[in-house]
Formats: sequence, C-alpha cells, structure tokens
Amino acid sequence: MSTPAKILVVDDTPMNVKMLADILTFKGYQVATAAGGRLALAALKQEVPDLVLLDVMMPDMNGYEVCKIIRSMPETAMLPVVMVTALDPGSERVKGIEAGADDFLSKPLNQPELLARVKSLLRVKQYYDTVQSQARELKAFNEQLEQRVQQQVAQLGRLDRLKTFFAPQIAELIVAGGGEDLLKPHRREITVLYLDLRGFTAFTETAEPEEVMTVLAEYHKLVGGLVTAHQGTIEHFAGDGMMIFFNDPVPLENAPAEAVRMALTLREQFTGLRANWIRKGYTLDLGMGITTGFATLGAIGFEGRRDYAVIGSVANLAARLCGEARGGQIVTNLKTHGRIEELVEAEPLGAFTLKGITQPVAAFNVIRLRG
Repeated sequence: MSTPAKILVVDDTPMNVKMLADILTFKGYQVATAAGGRLALAALKQEVPDLVLLDVMMPDMNGYEVCKIIRSMPETAMLPVVMVTALDPGSERVKGIEAGADDFLSKPLNQPELLARVKSLLRVKQYYDTVQSQARELKAFNEQLEQRVQQQVAQLGRLDRLKTFFAPQIAELIVAGGGEDLLKPHRREITVLYLDLRGFTAFTETAEPEEVMTVLAEYHKLVGGLVTAHQGTIEHFAGDGMMIFFNDPVPLENAPAEAVRMALTLREQFTGLRANWIRKGYTLDLGMGITTGFATLGAIGFEGRRDYAVIGSVANLAARLCGEARGGQIVTNLKTHGRIEELVEAEPLGAFTLKGITQPVAAFNVIRLRG
C-alpha cells in the first residue's frame, strides 16, 4: 500500500486551515499546516510535501513572495503550488502565475473543484517523481557501467600480458578469477616440446638483420597458432629455439598425444614456409624434441617482469633431443614413446649420449600418425 500524499496548508486564518485540513484528511491525504509564510518556508526546509495550498493574503509574507522563494530553491523548484485568494481572481491569477503558481482557487472554495485540482497536480507530481527516480537509476547504472568498463579494460590489459606466455583460454581463466593460484609454484607431470631451426646460426651470419627478423616473425606466427589450438603454454623464446609444454596450468587428458599432434601438424605446415625460404636462398629446417616427466612450474621473476617457468630435467632432456634431431625429425624418448606408440608410427634411433645427462637415452623418430 502506497504512502498517502502530504499536503502543506498555509493560511493565517485558523478556521480556513481547519476546514482545508478536514476536507483533505477525510479524502485520505496527510496534512501539515503553517500559520504564515515564514512558518511555511521553515516547514519546507524540514520536509518537502507533495503539494502546497498557499493563501495569498497573509500579514508576515504574502503568498506571491512565498511562491517565488519556493521556486528559487532547487529542492522545491518543481513542487506543485496552488494559490488560494478571496481577491479578484482575474488580476490575482496573473500575479500567481508570474510568481510560479501551478493553479489558482478562489474563496469561498468549491470542494469538488479543490479536490479535482489537488488530484490532478498530485498526478503530475507523481509522474515527475517517477521520471526523476528513473533518471537517478539511469545515472547510477551509467556510473556502474563506467566502472565495469574500466574494470574490463584493466582485465583486457592483464589478459594481453598473460597471453604473452599462456594460451588465450588459460589467460582468460586466470583473469576471470580463481586462476591466480595457477601461478604459484607447483609440481606436475608435463610434456615438453622443444623446437629449433637447423642452419639458423649460419643464416644469421650472412643475412641482413631485417631478413632475420622477417624469418623469425613468420616462424613464430606459424608456431603460435598451433600452440593455441593444442592448448600449449610457451615457456620461452630463444631466437630460433622455442619451448612449449602441455598439461599445465590447465590439465589435459593426454598431454603427450596433444604435443605430438602439434609437432606433426607443425612439421607438415612448415614445409610450405621452408619452401618459400629456399626460394629466397635461406637454407633452414626444423628439428623437434618431445619428452614427458615431472617438473616444478610457476611464475618467476621480479616486480614488473615475470615469466612462467619450468624447473626440471624434463625440459633439459627435450632440448638435448631436439639438438640431436635432423631437419624434419621429431625425436622423443622411451617414456614418451610408450605414451604415444598406439597413436603414432615411430622408428628407434638407438641410444644417444647427451650433454649433461649421465645415462644414454633411448630415442625414437616419430614418423606419422597411425592410420
């Protein structure tokens, strides 16, 4: 049930005040009274009613003066004011309109006319209040929207930074919340794919720096799209060398399979890039190494510069096997081969003695997917 409208009756004649108060109260309105213009203005500062019935002739301050002051105050500028007078209604009506009155009633009052005018002005006041309320809500909504936009812009900035070494879906998970723990040091089994361009060192000795940068840009663009598609994470770039790992930060159902699928797709797509380089006189090829094992992972670095790093022998072994791979070869170790042998055809390469690794490492060359 809505609160009844409140009407302020202003008149210096007690009998007139009582009559108006009785009529309006009987019709369900709340009524406040003031015995003069100054008292009315004081009452308005305490509480703004929904409508004012204002007598014109009062000894301390006439109704026109009171109405002008009501219109000058921001909080009452749109408050409905009905002026009441026993003087000539024609000339007084003009003065009342000039003072800012919304309507005019002549004494003696006609009760039905009084109630009709009050009801009509209260309806207009209600519409105005509704518009004002909606305007406030719209302003609050716009402020909230602006804050959300600012937050989203900040999130996009964080997302762009995270995408420098995470796949987009992983970066979005971290930015969305609940993913910050993924950056803390933790231990997990991962599969590492290490890439390296064969002949790159010799190429850089004879090529112009601009040519080297163009080759790297084309190479990184090719690899980057496949890393995203296969949910890998780039650990670092080292010129032509690149290390990618799988099953972290977000677990994969079969990380070795995902890594070898990416490697095979990359080898296939690299042939077109290599052919283009050969036409330009660049003798370059691609070698790859894949290993699986446990490692410690997490963000390392200092304030303002952090990388997502892999600590463990699995990364070193992948780099060493990559170093043994000839152009176009994908070399893996026995453990990883056991995880993917039902998926791919591979041939044994014998045991490699690798720098920094005490025991010989049985190696396999991945040829193609089965079937």
